[in-house]
Amino acid sequence: MKNLLRSLLFVTCLIAVGFTLLAKKKRVVFLGDSITQAAVQPGGYINLLREAMTAAGQGEAYEFIGAGISGNKVPDLQNRLDKDVLARKPDVVFVYIGVNDVWHFTHPSTNGKGTPKDVYEAGMNDLISRLRKAGARVILCTPAAIGEKHQGDNPQDAMLDEYADLSRKIAKANQLPLCDLRKAFMDFSKIKNSQNDEKGLLTTDGVHLNAAGNAFVALQMMPFLVD
Repeated sequence: MKNLLRSLLFVTCLIAVGFTLLAKKKRVVFLGDSITQAAVQPGGYINLLREAMTAAGQGEAYEFIGAGISGNKVPDLQNRLDKDVLARKPDVVFVYIGVNDVWHFTHPSTNGKGTPKDVYEAGMNDLISRLRKAGARVILCTPAAIGEKHQGDNPQDAMLDEYADLSRKIAKANQLPLCDLRKAFMDFSKIKNSQNDEKGLLTTDGVHLNAAGNAFVALQMMPFLVD
């Protein structure tokens, strides 16, 4: 009888643990700049991902957290990683950064304050190392656009492509999944942007996402939510 009770207690404990594990939400943090900061609003890509998972019956399985701050570059993410990301004990982290690291070299209010490539690379590797050490699965995103023209006519295309290539190199070296937003945006523009406009297709100003852009980014990120 005692052995039976012990076995019953053991099985009950296993079931309780099983339910606890099933009930635990997967915490997904999106780390980035103003594009990500705006993404928690209605129609933003983070909110759209939340709605899509809910519609698919997976709403209770995920918790989506935005950790974007306007104007941020890679060094800014390093400085606030502990407080804004690691303290939340994430399971998955999307790192979507790079636009300001390039744009701020020529932006009127931050002229010359972009991130040199060696600082960018070292900083990205530091972020990845610290996130992995905390047990998070990292998805690296390439910076999407500073202008939507598809023929290399945007003033910062050449430099942005260099930084996107650097992000690809970092992802490969660290064996990380890559959400290649730069390629996706440019491929989409080649097909849809027949007038080769600077903005208006996926962005409001060549950088920040409009409704279509938020939906497009959500669509690119969705496959990475499945291990």
